[in-house]
Amino acid sequence: MTGSRRQFITTIAAATGGLGLFAAGASRAQDDDDVSSVNVFISPCGQPYRAPRGAPYPVVDWFKAVDKNADGKIDHAEFVADAAGFFKILDRGAKGFLDTYDVAVYEHRIAPEILGFTFKVSALAPGARRLAGHDGGRLWQAQMMGPSGGAPAGQMSPDTDPVPTVVKPLPLDESKQGASPFSFFDEPEPVATADFNFNGKITQPNFLRLADMHFTTLDRDGAGFLTLAKLPKTQIQRLLEHSHRR
Repeated sequence: MTGSRRQFITTIAAATGGLGLFAAGASRAQDDDDVSSVNVFISPCGQPYRAPRGAPYPVVDWFKAVDKNADGKIDHAEFVADAAGFFKILDRGAKGFLDTYDVAVYEHRIAPEILGFTFKVSALAPGARRLAGHDGGRLWQAQMMGPSGGAPAGQMSPDTDPVPTVVKPLPLDESKQGASPFSFFDEPEPVATADFNFNGKITQPNFLRLADMHFTTLDRDGAGFLTLAKLPKTQIQRLLEHSHRR
């Protein structure tokens, strides 16, 4: 990690002080051996997909969500469109770029796994419990920040607030790997990785540029499309498969 990148991450961390991002009564129950509770996939653009313990690894949910024509393939246009859609979610206020606060919201409210925390799908509020992954992430963000994306967490009603009642360290918390164990790429912070200018602002063109780079990396045979069979397995996916075999 370069000095500029490290400085950017430090700035993001400093920006989170007043967010009130986790429930005050959250428990830090230790469950380091329970890898199966971390059934999480973080997509190439940084969007988390979560599934209940014992469910199929949610890379399948991501693939189905991106494969809009359901032909069993993700082409370049679908891949980049997925990144564009997630950028729109992250871009509070439709500024055309993500600032340090946008990234802080992403890290704390949308993908806390990056900071070494997780939650169980069953711990979500009843209205959100059935939603894991793509739609669940959208619902969580919408309810955390309000319809316009600006309401502070303290102004939410308890019956709609899907903040987890159990927040605990991940089994890989000590590794400091961020999103890497859940992702195809060794990128601890997948959103901040798109800050190619190292100025604390992630523009949409740069975000889509990173998506294009990711597609090229995954499309190893140059076929112009991705299938589930030729996608690599994440570290967490391999650990889960090993755990199930045991």
